[in-house]
Amino acid sequence: MDIFDKVSNLGPIGQWQSQAHGYFSFPKLEGEIKPRMMFRGKEVLTWSLNNYLGLANHPEVRKADADAAAKFGMAYPMGARMMSGQTSKHEELEDKLAALVGKPAAFLLNYGYQGMISVIDSMLGRNDVVVYDSEAHACIIDGLRLFPGKRFVFKHNDMDSCRKQLEHATKLIETTKGGILVITEGVFGMAGDLGNLKAIADLKKEFNFRILVDDAHGLGTMGKTGAGTPEHFGVQDQIDLHFGTFAKSMAGIGAFIASTEPVIKYLAYNMRSQIFAKSLPCPWFMAH
Repeated sequence: MDIFDKVSNLGPIGQWQSQAHGYFSFPKLEGEIKPRMMFRGKEVLTWSLNNYLGLANHPEVRKADADAAAKFGMAYPMGARMMSGQTSKHEELEDKLAALVGKPAAFLLNYGYQGMISVIDSMLGRNDVVVYDSEAHACIIDGLRLFPGKRFVFKHNDMDSCRKQLEHATKLIETTKGGILVITEGVFGMAGDLGNLKAIADLKKEFNFRILVDDAHGLGTMGKTGAGTPEHFGVQDQIDLHFGTFAKSMAGIGAFIASTEPVIKYLAYNMRSQIFAKSLPCPWFMAH
C-alpha cells in the first residue's frame, strides 16, 4: 500500500469539498475586516469573524501595529524564547495578562490551538486522570488524544454527570497515585453558552482536583473588567490554570496560560512546542 492511497478519502468534512469548497468551506472574504465584506463580487454580512470588540481595524490598534513593525521589523525577536527570543516586551505583556486574570504569573504561547495541546501534554502524565466536558473544543480533544492516561467525559454542563466522573477518577487514582485535572470552557465557542464554572469549583469541597479553563471566547467579553468568565462567576481564585487567546476579542494572534509562579516556570521549561518554536514576534502583540 502507498501512504498516499488514503488521500482519496477526504474524511467526514472533506467528503463534501466538491460542493462546498470556496463557498461553505474556504470562502474568500475580501476587503477590510468589518461587518460587511466582499464575497464573490457582492457585499455580504459576515457572521463568523473573531473580532468581538471591533479592534481589528481600530485606528489606534492599526497605528500601534504599524509603529511596532517599523521599530522592530516583523521577525523580531529571532529564535525560540529559551534561546534568543526573550525580550522585555514579552515579559511586560505576561505581567499585564497575569494581573488581568488575577494570577501570579503568565506565559505567552504562539497559538491558541497549539498552546492548549502543549499545556495538556506538559501538565499530565500517564498516572493522572482527566475529567472534561463533552463539548470541549477540538484543541482540548486533540491534546487528550495524545494523553496516555485515563480520561472521563461528563455530559455538557451536567454537574451530576461531572460528580459521577470525579468519583470514578478519584477511585482510579487510588491505584495510579496520580492527580485529577478537570477541563472545561468559559464560553463554549460553538453554542455560546457558559461553562458551569462556579458549580465545578464548588466540587472542590468534595474532591481533590485542579481546574483548567479554556476562556478563549470569554477574555475581553466577560467579567466586570473583561478578565473573562472566571471573573464573571467570581471564581478566579478557584481556577488553577487560566487559558486565553488573542485571536477572538483582541483580534490578533497568540495565547497565554496563567497560574502560580511555580506552575508557569514548569510550563516554560517543559512545553516542547514553545521551547522548539520561534518566539512570538513583537509586532504581532504590541498593539494588544
